[in-house]
Amino acid sequence: MTSQSPDSSPRDMPSVTFEFFPPNSPAMAETLWNSIERLAVLEPRFVSVTYGADGSTRERTHAAVKRITNETSLTAAPHLTCIGASKDEIDKIAQEYWEMGVRHLVALRGDPASGTDAYVPHPQGYAYAAELVAGLTKVADFDITVAAYPEVHPGATSAQSDLDNLKRKLGAGASRAITQFFFDNDCYLRFRDRCASAGIDSALVPGILPITRFPQLTRFAEMCGATVPQWLHDRFDGLENDAETRQLIAASVAIEQVRILSKEGIDEFHFYTLNRSELTFAICHALGVRPLALAS
Repeated sequence: MTSQSPDSSPRDMPSVTFEFFPPNSPAMAETLWNSIERLAVLEPRFVSVTYGADGSTRERTHAAVKRITNETSLTAAPHLTCIGASKDEIDKIAQEYWEMGVRHLVALRGDPASGTDAYVPHPQGYAYAAELVAGLTKVADFDITVAAYPEVHPGATSAQSDLDNLKRKLGAGASRAITQFFFDNDCYLRFRDRCASAGIDSALVPGILPITRFPQLTRFAEMCGATVPQWLHDRFDGLENDAETRQLIAASVAIEQVRILSKEGIDEFHFYTLNRSELTFAICHALGVRPLALAS
């Protein structure tokens, strides 16, 4: 599904979602908003806004979601985590989002606070994502997305326990899962098969990370347990001071990845944009995701 035939309709295009993070400066806010406006013409299913690794961006997340909701036709999907808040506090935030018009949430356990070695649940909070999902369904009739880990969550005791946790999250009321980014498609496809064998029939949307800066990517990967294959190191070797070639390589890597997944029957993709639009727009174009005025 890499191009539109004369007889195809816009509905034949893959579905896409985009992730943004809340800006912490006027310059970053301008970059974010330019990216949102650039990608909005692709009519994503929703755009998610992150919450910060330790829940520290709560107010900025709320402000970004409010602006997206008020000033665009996009569906905003704020992240909510278990970090640093009681059940009552989280329920109140969710209720405020509902009253704002938000109908979709991304529910996550969240990462440990900065400077700590291990996750410790809030004493009056939701301990883990499955509990958070169950709690949010009692607040309002949200459409809830959760996270999945093709290469196993770094805090899981085993691949099986991680899979069991995903089943609990979906069973608690989530409708789909978005995966951590990956670069080995076989890893994702094996994970999809394991989920099917375990009776999971919810959508497992692959998370795609366009590579803007390779050193940043390797740091991200180390934190979340994602593998960066040697062939990818080789592709970017020697390009530290060559931004133009880096962008060309990054586009080719991601386009190759999504086209292979598309051939495997994947028709929904989630892009970790890092608040940039250029690579994501190009990848979507290669997938056949076009502004509807052009695709019709």
